[in-house]
Amino acid sequence: MNMHAQAEFRDQRFYSGGRRLRARLYLTKLPAKAVVLLNGATGVPQGYYTAFAQWLADTQDIICMTYDYRDFGASTKTVKSSDATMADWGVHDQQAARDHLSQMFPDLPLWVIGHSLGGLMLAFQRDLDQIDRVITVASGPVNLSDHPFPYRLTAAAYWFAVGPLATWLAGYMPGKRLRLGEDIPAGVYWQWRRWCSNRGAFMADMGDPLPVPDFGGLKAPLKLVAIADDTLVPPHCVWRVMEFHRRASKSQLTIVPADFGLDHIGHIAPFAARNRAIWPALIA
Repeated sequence: MNMHAQAEFRDQRFYSGGRRLRARLYLTKLPAKAVVLLNGATGVPQGYYTAFAQWLADTQDIICMTYDYRDFGASTKTVKSSDATMADWGVHDQQAARDHLSQMFPDLPLWVIGHSLGGLMLAFQRDLDQIDRVITVASGPVNLSDHPFPYRLTAAAYWFAVGPLATWLAGYMPGKRLRLGEDIPAGVYWQWRRWCSNRGAFMADMGDPLPVPDFGGLKAPLKLVAIADDTLVPPHCVWRVMEFHRRASKSQLTIVPADFGLDHIGHIAPFAARNRAIWPALIA
């Protein structure tokens, strides 16, 4: 018999750099054993993570909060006038979300689950010693040369042809019109482009506009999850995150779709409802 009742959700608002961010909190009916901050990938709205967050609350007794970065998704009024950058999303907004969640549940173990960008920038944040567990999924610094063919050609067009031209003309990255996902602020696109076309990734921005990183700040267990058929952030890029957390106890997992009866997962879809078969392995 299933002893778990349907979890309820509660909408939240908090501020980051004077910007109001919208979030959703998925609450357990039974006493919670932990609380999870789910940091999303670049250009992926929080609603995409609903099924996973609901699963955590319903079946694992884990409270989960999803949210949208500034000037994106439910947290935006107009993307064209935004001055947001990738650093704002990956450092300041993630920090504000974690602060908000830890203030609400100070007595519960705090987990961070980060998808792509969501797990990449922790070393630039503060109070890492207050995190009890980190799970990164398909997260790692990547360069154009890391992508396998033929996807490398698609990435090259996004960074050096279609993407820059469209962003320059529209004043933002018009992902919807280009059928490349959601619209994102121009500042996010340009900094993202710089990091993905530079072999040093975000290292050139350390100190300004990025804070000085704390490579020894995270001491909690860190689980790095790679997706075998991920062409955007292949497994060898995921393992690079270990270099940023030298004092954390680290483990690695590569999810092979066939092992779970799946044909394909890729970069974006680990949290898609159709791939729920892998979810227990993500948090194990």
